[in-house]
This record gives sequence, C-alpha cells and structure tokens, in this order.
Amino acid sequence: MTVENFIYSNHQSMIDELTIANRKLSDVVNEIQQLYLSDKRPWIIGFSGGKDSTTILSLVYCALLELPKQNLSKHVYVVSSDTLVETPVVVDMILSVIDNINNQAKSDQLPITAHTVRPKPDQTFWVNLLGRGYPAPTQTFRWCTERMKINPVSEFILDKVANFGEVIVILGSRSLESSSRAQVIANHKIEGSLLARHTSLPNAYTYMPIATWSADEVWEYLMSAPCPWSGTNRLLFELYKGSNAGECPLVIDTSTPSCGNSRFGCWTCTVVTKDKAIEGLVQTGELWMQPLLDFRNELHKSTLSEYKDEYRNYKRRIGKVSYIRGDITDEVPGEKRHVPGPYWIKIRKKWLNELLIIEKNICDSGRHIELIQKDELQQIRQFWLRDPNEPDWADSLPAIYKSVYGTDLNWIENDTGAFSESDALLLREIENLTGAPAEMVMKLIDIELEMTGLSRRTGILGKIETVLKQDWGTLEDINLRKLGPEQNKHNYKNKIDELSQRLEELSK
Repeated sequence: MTVENFIYSNHQSMIDELTIANRKLSDVVNEIQQLYLSDKRPWIIGFSGGKDSTTILSLVYCALLELPKQNLSKHVYVVSSDTLVETPVVVDMILSVIDNINNQAKSDQLPITAHTVRPKPDQTFWVNLLGRGYPAPTQTFRWCTERMKINPVSEFILDKVANFGEVIVILGSRSLESSSRAQVIANHKIEGSLLARHTSLPNAYTYMPIATWSADEVWEYLMSAPCPWSGTNRLLFELYKGSNAGECPLVIDTSTPSCGNSRFGCWTCTVVTKDKAIEGLVQTGELWMQPLLDFRNELHKSTLSEYKDEYRNYKRRIGKVSYIRGDITDEVPGEKRHVPGPYWIKIRKKWLNELLIIEKNICDSGRHIELIQKDELQQIRQFWLRDPNEPDWADSLPAIYKSVYGTDLNWIENDTGAFSESDALLLREIENLTGAPAEMVMKLIDIELEMTGLSRRTGILGKIETVLKQDWGTLEDINLRKLGPEQNKHNYKNKIDELSQRLEELSK
C-alpha cells in the first residue's frame, strides 16, 4: 500500500466514525463535495497556518480527493497572508505547508494551488513605522490591519472576481470565537443557502463549514486525521501548546478578530500589553526570540501616554500641531489636548540599528531570518530623506546598515535631495542668527528648485503660503499662540505633576 493510499484509507475510516458538533464528519465532507459540484465559481481558501484554517484546508483537500478526477472542474486557490513581521517559527511552518500542498496536490492531480500575498512595498510595517514614523498600532489606531492584511488578500480575491465573475471564499471562522464574530456570521448568511455575502467585496461569497465547532472539536479532528498533504499536525499542536496561543485568522474584513490577545500573528503587535505567544515560546526554550520580545516591548512602551513626548514629534506629518478637545470628565472640561505626531527621526534611526543588530545576531547563530527586507530599507531611506518635519540631510540609513553588516547595498545613487549635511549646518547657523527655522528655509528652496525651468510657475505662491502657515518654533511657543496663557498654565502644571510622579517612581 502506498503512503497516499494509507493516508486516504485512514482518513476515510475516521470520517465514517467521527461525530463533531453533533454532526457526522461524513456529512460535512459530503456537503463540501456537493457545494463544489454545484457551480463553476472557483474557491479561495484563507489559510493562516493556525488550527482552524488547517482544519478547513484538510477537509476540502480530502473532499476533493474522494471525487472522480473528471468532476474536478474548477480551481481551488489557497491564499496565505505574509505581513513580513509574522512570528518567525510560524512563518517557517506556513512556508513548509504551502510547499507540501503544492507538491502533493500536483501528485494527486487536484486543482489546488497555494499562494502567498504580501503588502505593497510602501505599506509594510517597517516602512510605515520606521519610514513614515507612524506610532506603533493601538486599539484606537490600528493602521496595520488594513494595509498589511486586508488589502493584499482583497486584491487577490478581486483579481479572481475579475477573471471569473464570482468566487467563494472558504473560511475557518467559528461563531464560538467571539460574540461579535457570531453576529457578523449571522447577519450575512443567505437564507436557504450554505453561503453568506462577503462583508465588503462585491461578487464574493463566504462558506464556513466549521462555524459551529468548538476549539476542542477542531483539535479532535486535527489529532485524529492524517495530514493529507504529508507531514503531521503534531508540530502545530506543539507550537500552540508551547506558546499558549490561539490562532490569528486570515483577515479579510474589519470584523475579523484581532490577533493581539495571546494569538499567533505579528511579533511586532502592540495592540495588547503583552505578547503571550512569544513569551510562551521563550519560556519553552526558544531563547533566541528574547531580543524580538524585548524590541516589541519597547514599541509598546512608546504607545503609553506618559512616554509620548519622549518618542514622538510634537508636530504631525502635515507640519502642524494638532489638538483634540476633551470631554466633561476631564479635570478642565473642554480642555484642548495636544496630539503628538510621528516618531522622532532619532528614535527611528535607533530602532533600525537595533533591528539590524538583532537580525545579524540571529543569523550568526545559525538561523536564517530576515526581519526587514532590503527593498523596505530602500523605501525607508526615501521617506527619511524627504521627511516633512525632520529631513535626513545626512542620508543616515546606508551608514547605519554598513555599521552593522560591514557592507553596502545597491543604494539608489544621486538621490540625497537638494541638501547635504554641510548645507544643514549652514542653515542651522542662519537659524541661530535670524530666527528663520532651517526646515522652513529648506522647504522654500525645495519649492524653488521644483519649479525651476517650468514655463509656467502656476501654484508656486500657494505652495509657499502652505509652508509659511505651518507651525514653526517650539511646542511651548506654538501652544502659547494657539491655546492662550490660561490653558498653557494648566498644561504646564499637568506636565510638572507628571514629571514629579515619574521622578518619584524612579526614586523607588
């Protein structure tokens, strides 16, 4: 008996015997087969590498394996989202599974192919955080999910919709994950059908065959069923057990649960206070991940209100200082509160240096890992050179990379902008003499260079006016102009109280 026949016979025996969620597993497989045969719409399986999506993929694979080859008339696309900051041990497992699926499906003559999607080069985590200076994600500003997960998968789905008219997305979502998820599943269900409407993508429908399963029932299936694309689910089980983690689902809309609370997902996730998944892996022997955990914890620290002044510029990327008005519960009702901007460029430089050192040390220890892609470094460099508040006149990034790795990358030449470090020093001297901010003079000269040689310089006055209207000077000066002396007096008192409290904590 061949390995394939052994796996098939074992799986068939299990299907005949097992009952899950008060339903025979054979009924679930038959349902999948009937839905597959009912129309020509291709299927897209969202695969995150976790227990739920692995169960879905296994059920679909085995259902198709039982069908006659002449009935396999439409394609099944397996799509996995790689944010480029996934937990490293999970990335390795997912890539291995994707390779196994593609190889085994080809051997079994099944119309199944697995694909990986990634965020656009200028929308990755590091380009946004280190390049643009976006603050680390929080519950109220979770900028990462849409850019890094929803958009890449949605583009893949919409591409298939454009080619085929309609598609069916197979998901491992379960009602027992959360009450909000159960509500979303119920709201989009099509009456009298196995399908539901996709929450945001036109001509895309969803099918959730394990929606009523519990987590224990999912594990019961995975530990009972042989892995149809070779290998075993034991590694997955050990990974969950070692990290005390849940699954980070493949995210296709904003209603999908966050990966933050003790879930496998991005190792940089700061939506929650602690990353219990990585902490668990470190505690079970994966000590090489401790620097990643420490780095992630500093990112989280930067989101705390008491440290925002230390990490973040007082101006937004538009060059202005912003405020929000408080509510009646504040000490001073209606008080305007300052909203900090992007990370200081010095903080971003420090973090990039630390990230590269961690990456090199891990690689030197014998593990192949790339924490930040080379094309991300190129993108970050461009954002630093043209930063709206703190342009990197010294073009620091190539030097930072060389200080860690001792080599150069193929950096884009002649792209350091109109100013050099010596120009910056000269403008600083002029600022000291005249009070004209160096960055303001730089932007005005940039506008002149941009318009030089044009036969019509339409709009130049408007651009100059925009620069002049930006907030220049210290935060104290700007607050005094915008808020008035009374609120500033209160702001200073709050700041003194805050610093006194921190001094007291440090003294202890």
